[in-house]
Amino acid sequence: MADLGRAALIITFGLALYAALAGGLAAFEGRRRLHESARNALVGAFAATGVAAFVLLHALNARDFTYTYVAEHSSRKLPFPYSYTAFWGGQEGSLLLWLFVLTGLGSLAVVLNRDLIKRLLPWTVPVLGAVASFFALLLVFVSSPFTRQVAPPDGSGLVPSLQNPYMMIHPPLLYIGYVGMTIPFAFAAGALLSGRTDERWIVATRRWTLLAWTALGIGILLGAKWAYEEVGWGGYYAWDPVENAALMPWLASTAFLHSVMVQEKKNMLRVWNVVLVSLAFCLSLFGTFLTRSGVISSIHSFTQSSIGPWLLGFIALAAAFSTALIFWRLPLLRTKTRFESLASREAAFLYNNLLLIAFTLTVLWGVAFPLLSELVRGERITVGPPYFDFFLRVLGLPLLVLMGIGPLVAWRRSSLRSLGASLVGPAVFALACGGALIALGAGSSVAGLVAYTFCAFVLAAIALEFVRGTRARKSLGDATWPGAFSSLVGRNRRRYGGYVVHAAIVLLALGIAGGAYGATKVQHLKPGETMSIRGYRLAYLGAVVRQGPNDVEERARLAVSRGGDRIGVLLAGKNSYPAEGQVSNEVSIHTDWLRAQDLFVIGDQFNKDGSVVLKVLVNPLVPFVWLAGLVFLFGSLIAMWPDAREQRRLAGRGAAVPVTP
Repeated sequence: MADLGRAALIITFGLALYAALAGGLAAFEGRRRLHESARNALVGAFAATGVAAFVLLHALNARDFTYTYVAEHSSRKLPFPYSYTAFWGGQEGSLLLWLFVLTGLGSLAVVLNRDLIKRLLPWTVPVLGAVASFFALLLVFVSSPFTRQVAPPDGSGLVPSLQNPYMMIHPPLLYIGYVGMTIPFAFAAGALLSGRTDERWIVATRRWTLLAWTALGIGILLGAKWAYEEVGWGGYYAWDPVENAALMPWLASTAFLHSVMVQEKKNMLRVWNVVLVSLAFCLSLFGTFLTRSGVISSIHSFTQSSIGPWLLGFIALAAAFSTALIFWRLPLLRTKTRFESLASREAAFLYNNLLLIAFTLTVLWGVAFPLLSELVRGERITVGPPYFDFFLRVLGLPLLVLMGIGPLVAWRRSSLRSLGASLVGPAVFALACGGALIALGAGSSVAGLVAYTFCAFVLAAIALEFVRGTRARKSLGDATWPGAFSSLVGRNRRRYGGYVVHAAIVLLALGIAGGAYGATKVQHLKPGETMSIRGYRLAYLGAVVRQGPNDVEERARLAVSRGGDRIGVLLAGKNSYPAEGQVSNEVSIHTDWLRAQDLFVIGDQFNKDGSVVLKVLVNPLVPFVWLAGLVFLFGSLIAMWPDAREQRRLAGRGAAVPVTP
């Protein structure tokens, strides 16, 4: 079976390399049959990668410790679901997952757009083949998951923090997000190489970009949920370098999804769009480098790696290729269309883009600075959360305001009077909410108060847009208000799906701002003693020890009540993993949806006399963070839903554009 896996990867490498070289020759010489052969080779690479993935999954399920990878990331007592999670629990398996997703998404995108690629964007296949060739090369020659050894009696087990249900979906979603950025990049590169710089490549890739962007966003939130429940420190985002590595391509692709609307509506920002899609792709590669190079210290990273220099070289090559391509095609990308007014929707989109990219580059600098300082000065100077928090407030709050203003501004130009009239309602509502919060005692944090007020403004603006649109549909003949609303969203899916996503961002901002009003208490308790925090009363009933499938679980039993009403018993403690030789925190969380807050309990220390040291937090509005994920997914699905009328309209716009060799 190991030989089959190795052979499958060699075949994948050969087919991907053929797709790159033969596809490039076919595009250069206009040879249709050779192009179809290259396209089929890319599909065949997906099938061969699937065989390799099956071999590794079979070895993990069988606990075949003759595979070095299986022995290092599994054990005989590892519970059944996590034996498959180990597939992406290490470097080699995660690279195989990357290649599997890449060849799968690439093949599907090529097959679904085969006429467009064959006639207008023939260079798309060789670009996809080149990227797939690189990752196949790593798996064949540098970091193979099919290395064999003499089987030990038992494996080393899986990292305890990965033995969590969220880790069964969080990494694959991130990979769909990371790898998915390759699709719009390949189509953009194909458009530039082919000299076809109209909107057709955007039409072909919009939903692929939305898919990658949505998967990456949900993956980031699931990772935050995992950190909140598994790492056991009371927060959900620590500005860890690997966390930031996923955030940066998401921010860049968010800017891209906004600016393509300006290109479609006004034929503007064409240079900016190819820059953004190239940036998102390079940042996704940079995230892979951070995770697997061993250059940073993170609970998310693989500390021992031989592929760091390879990845860094590929990033440099991709960046150089993109830059050269954009400069080469600048004459085709430039347009005569200019902004007519700074008070227009297209200008609002540009401001939005500038803030997003400024935040992206700020995060990038914070991640790269420790590496640069060590390289230049020989001393690693870390950048902590205060740096990122500062720029989140400085750049994030104006972004919130723009989310409210943008939908109310007209295309081309808006008079200040009409814009002011549109803003009056949301502004009055926001100020009223701010006054009410001050009256309720929320003025202790200025940043939190400002964030809440801005959130109220954006929600009011979104509601106003839905009301206006529904009223307009009703006046055009829809019989009922629900029918008018449904027709409104159905005829403008991307626009109103985007508004739902904006509402999700507002919920996220509310949840983040709630951190300014939290409370923390650490106390040593003996059995029978109690502690209180923010109206909650916790009585320590004693500790219990029990044997899990592959761990020893120690828990503090806590009877929790509030205002005399019994809430229940919480169990917080630690798990000890003999095979892995590690200990993990296992927190207990009670969510009060009525008050929109969490009671978060950490069993910090267990003493021989039966006493414990507890760390208890009250985290206001954290449930809004997880609710935001559901709303975000719902809005993204609305925006992704196919709209045949829009496809025909945009495709027609590019029909008359000549092809430049």
